[in-house]
Amino acid sequence: MKKITDKDKKDWQNFTSGKDKIEDKDNFSIKSEEKEFLKSIDLHGCTLDQANETINQFIEKCYYEGISRINVITGKGLRSKNKEDPFKSNDLSILKYSVPNFIKNNSELMKKIKTIDFDSVNSSLKGSFDIILKKKL
Repeated sequence: MKKITDKDKKDWQNFTSGKDKIEDKDNFSIKSEEKEFLKSIDLHGCTLDQANETINQFIEKCYYEGISRINVITGKGLRSKNKEDPFKSNDLSILKYSVPNFIKNNSELMKKIKTIDFDSVNSSLKGSFDIILKKKL
């Protein structure tokens, strides 16, 4: 066991008698209105069907858990081999576009969603977008 030195004792006494105090982290609280509940999901590597099924289940789960915001990571679609196939739609074969389109066309999911950040979907610089969920009734 290490011996406490006189310097350590003096430093401790100066600290405890000083006006500078460390904030009590256990008494720190955030009002519930200020909390933002966020979850994220990464759909990289999923097929279209896997991504659609996964996002459907994820939105349902988040809605019932009271999550207010979801960040959906799809990637930018820059390495998609679908661009080489003239019989496939570039927009709807890339997760970045197909997942938001799937959500938008699913009336049951849209009942739980306030907004989808389509500006991020349409941006060539972003590979993710946010969904803001309604509060569970």
